[in-house]
Amino acid sequence: MKKYINRNRVLKLLTAIVALAISSCSSNVKKETRSSADTAILVTVSLPAADAQQRLTVSGRVEAGQTANISTRVMGYITKIYVKVGDPVNKGQLLATISNDDILAKRAQTNAMIAQADAAFKNAQKDYDRFTTLYKQQSASAKELDNIALQYQSARSGLEAAKQQRNEVNAMLNYTNLTAPFNGTVTQKMMDAGSMANPGMPLLTIEQTGSYQVSASVPESEIGLVKQGALVTVNIDAVHKIINGKIAQVSQSSANSGGQFLIKIDIPDNEKKGLFAGMYANVSIPVATAIKATAGTQVMVPVAAIQYKDQLTGLYTIGSSHSALLRWVRLGRIQGNQVEVLSGLAANEQFIVSADGRLYNGAPVKIK
Repeated sequence: MKKYINRNRVLKLLTAIVALAISSCSSNVKKETRSSADTAILVTVSLPAADAQQRLTVSGRVEAGQTANISTRVMGYITKIYVKVGDPVNKGQLLATISNDDILAKRAQTNAMIAQADAAFKNAQKDYDRFTTLYKQQSASAKELDNIALQYQSARSGLEAAKQQRNEVNAMLNYTNLTAPFNGTVTQKMMDAGSMANPGMPLLTIEQTGSYQVSASVPESEIGLVKQGALVTVNIDAVHKIINGKIAQVSQSSANSGGQFLIKIDIPDNEKKGLFAGMYANVSIPVATAIKATAGTQVMVPVAAIQYKDQLTGLYTIGSSHSALLRWVRLGRIQGNQVEVLSGLAANEQFIVSADGRLYNGAPVKIK
């Protein structure tokens, strides 16, 4: 009887131990499940935009609204350059001088010729006046008066020719003093004092201060989609600026630009601060009249959602167990902030746009 009672106690003890173990395991499972749910990364998902607005993205550069290459029409040694790169200049300011001793000598010659021609003209004028009086008194013949009149006209023409020759010399002399054609900044200096200046060879480059525009090239296959006056978005990475501009010019020829059509985009005055000529820019042009045959079949996703690894591109989707799944995709053309997915993602598949934490394959996720 005693053995039977002990056996019952042992069975009850074993039953209690098993029940406690099962309860502990169940509690651990619940804790693990709750912990996994609590550590899931919150994500935002979206469907591909099959009907996104078409945009054309081209590359360009910031340039000054007006640029001038300063050169001369005479040959001579550069005697002095008064400016350096980066100097601001005002309209009419002296920039450089070129040796002009030969032109000064020629001007002295023309001055002497003018003095000689002036003396001859005054003498001829006196003779003409004298013979005119004599002719009226019938003391000189008409033939004599005609001869004197011809001499007077010749002397007057000779004086005028000498004066015009001096004007020519003065004009050439002006080309030895190079001045700024407008207010701006010196951006290039091609020669130094002592170098030989040749006609048409630039010495300096000046760009207009504070007047900037963006020059971009559009392929011939898409130039028909670009319209003058269209509003565009200009992204300048160097200064982290996104500017709303307007297409001011559209070139009608690509004969001298390698099949690329140049367009000019005006930049508002309040956006020009901090810009410098030569900065690279990306121009996003809306093209509402893009080819409709493929617009409905395009699968577009934000560029920010794309993941890059070596030469591969992908994006995160949500797996069956509510975990992040990296899907490799093949990309097409970038249109503004959207990129076309050629393969790897269907039009009705969700993908992760953003996450509150670092995503990786198999990471637990929770949709916001």
